[in-house]
Amino acid sequence: MSEPADGSVRAVIVALHGAGMNAGYFDGQAHPDVSLLALGARLGYTVLALDRPGYGASLGCFPRGQGLAAQAATVRAAVAAFTARHAPGAGTLLLGHSFGAKVALAVAADSGVRELLGVDVSGCGRRLAMNPGAADRGAGRALRRLNWGPLGLYPMETFQVSRTVVAPMPEREVGTVEGWARLSAVILPRVQVPVRLTFAEHEAWWRHDDDAIADLTARLSAAPRIVVDRLPHAGHNISLGWTARAYHLKALAFTEECAAYARHTAPR
Repeated sequence: MSEPADGSVRAVIVALHGAGMNAGYFDGQAHPDVSLLALGARLGYTVLALDRPGYGASLGCFPRGQGLAAQAATVRAAVAAFTARHAPGAGTLLLGHSFGAKVALAVAADSGVRELLGVDVSGCGRRLAMNPGAADRGAGRALRRLNWGPLGLYPMETFQVSRTVVAPMPEREVGTVEGWARLSAVILPRVQVPVRLTFAEHEAWWRHDDDAIADLTARLSAAPRIVVDRLPHAGHNISLGWTARAYHLKALAFTEECAAYARHTAPR
């Protein structure tokens, strides 16, 4: 967690990491420009990077992890408790990467999060670009390509310090990966806040051609606004690469846009 030094909070950013990572993903230590926690606090935001169920600090409570619906309920309760203590009255943006994006969308679909401003998603589409079993058959090399893309997209120290960020994928989470197309057909139409979707130039897990994007955005039928962004010179793990600062700044700008929308549409 990080907070503004002067205690004045513009909004709360709740960041949800992807599969095989922990909350340290959003506090990259390879370069000063990479950390969302540092940037957010410096610009007036409280940033909470959660260890999702089965990762990091939550491993003792959820040794086998949780499926998507159960994770959404757990995260929803954690966010409500956190904002009540640390930033009552401040709006909240859910920022999710990869599997964390699915959780963020599931939380928003049945909100329960007071003053939810919007959802910012990266590294997650609706249609997989590859056979899920292909990564296993190709072992380390295939996984590196899928998760990272060209290694030159990241600061040199990334692959040394990332050892503290990488984590095993919990058992109950593994079983929900291939079911996302089915689950998303139910979840996405219930999201009623603005959504921003970012796809890295070298995203290899998910299709992000025009047809795939059209299918994805069409499912977000209740969202009042959908923004689709493409990030050049980036791989799947956007928040650890050289373009992390650009992505994070855009996410914070989107938070401000969502806050303005919420003020404009609030009952008078």
